Amino acid sequence: MASEDVKTSESAVSTIVNLAEEAKLAREGVKAPSYAVLSICKSLVAGGVAGGVSRTAVAPLERLKILLQVQNPHSIKYNGTIQGLKYIWRTEGFRGLFKGNGTNCARIVPNSAVKFFSYEQASKGILYLYRQQTGDNDAQLTPLLRLGAGACAGIIAMSATYPMDMVRGRLTVQLGLLQTDNSPFQYRGMFHALSTVLREEGPRALYKGWLPSVIGVIPYVGLNFAVYESLKDWLIKSKAFGLVEDSELSVTTRLACGAAAGTVGQTVAYPLDVIRRRMQMVGWKEAASVVTGDGRNKASLEYTGMIDAFRKTVRHEGFGALYKGLVPNSVKVVPSIALAFVTYEVVKDILGVEIRISD
Repeated sequence: MASEDVKTSESAVSTIVNLAEEAKLAREGVKAPSYAVLSICKSLVAGGVAGGVSRTAVAPLERLKILLQVQNPHSIKYNGTIQGLKYIWRTEGFRGLFKGNGTNCARIVPNSAVKFFSYEQASKGILYLYRQQTGDNDAQLTPLLRLGAGACAGIIAMSATYPMDMVRGRLTVQLGLLQTDNSPFQYRGMFHALSTVLREEGPRALYKGWLPSVIGVIPYVGLNFAVYESLKDWLIKSKAFGLVEDSELSVTTRLACGAAAGTVGQTVAYPLDVIRRRMQMVGWKEAASVVTGDGRNKASLEYTGMIDAFRKTVRHEGFGALYKGLVPNSVKVVPSIALAFVTYEVVKDILGVEIRISD
């Protein structure tokens, strides 16, 4: 009897242990994915907020840059950063400085969210493969690997939100040069512009200029992340200039790192950004008054491709045309990229996201 009681007790204990383990596994099975989803959402929110804050802060310079890029070289209305901003203020008022920013934010918020999240995931994947290849489990990302991760993030984000970028470019131009030329408003807003382009030019029109955009985003976003992360790592490890406090960099120092990263990236990729904007105007009949083949007549704006756009731009306007709007863009990029990186990290800290983009 005693032996049977012992066996019965052991069986009961075993059953309880098994049930407890099953309950634990069930809880973990539910908790893990929910935690992962929450972490992803927080990361996306941080990236979106970073994009919205950084872009709104420099919206007037962003609008002026696009207007400089596409204006007719024989009908100059915007001649430099200060003069251009004054002209917009005089002809359109304070609100004119921020026209198109709503559409811009509608594009940049998801773009920034996808870009930062994609960089985190690409960095993890590349680091895993790098450690597997080298056999060193303590290996860290090199600047070249960070460049690759940033390039992947840029391509994914650009491709996902490109139609919004294309429409934003047309709205910005329409609200500027076309308005002062008394040209009719073809687009009433973002969604109307999307539907109009689809109806009149077809779905492929939403991706005009995509190739130079993707080619340009590889060095631009890649260098942004690579320079920013590498500068931060170097400053922390070398403790240079006494900028490190408790193994952390101050907000001011991180802003400086972001500014340096943005300056390097945009200088390398800027000519492709000019060509992208011009290709986005192809097929839009009202754009002939802005940019034309020879810059003199209201002829249809036509480029057969990226190389043709480069060739015609340089032939009719000179090599300097590839850097039209560079000054306001440079003034814009320094605070914009710096704010984006720092805002992203600050919002992640507030939300309690544990993953660091430098992992």
